[in-house]
Amino acid sequence: QRVALARTLVTNPDVVLLDEPFSALDSQTRLAIADEVVDVLRSEGKAVVLVTHDIGEAIAMTDRVVVLSRRPGRIKSEHRIEFPSYGAKRPTPFAARNQPEFNVYFNTLWNELDVHVEG
Repeated sequence: QRVALARTLVTNPDVVLLDEPFSALDSQTRLAIADEVVDVLRSEGKAVVLVTHDIGEAIAMTDRVVVLSRRPGRIKSEHRIEFPSYGAKRPTPFAARNQPEFNVYFNTLWNELDVHVEG
């Protein structure tokens, strides 16, 4: 993952696309790498589009989450992700998961998804 990011940044793009970048990683590695990736991208001042099915990852790593509808995929809603205790500065992805707002965002986004779990 680090090598792929380095290869991308060498070309100095204005926008970096991260399409399910951590899907092959275990949970602990995913959390550690997310902090590293966000740190590098912030220090480089890059705009990022993160495509993920992981609600927590979306909340922790971004400042805006766009929810898409089922087919045909259309924008269903958009949410600004803010952590007031950090002011204008964003917490690391790991620290974001420990903020009280994290669960509020998670529940809001979960309820918008067309997911039906029976059991």
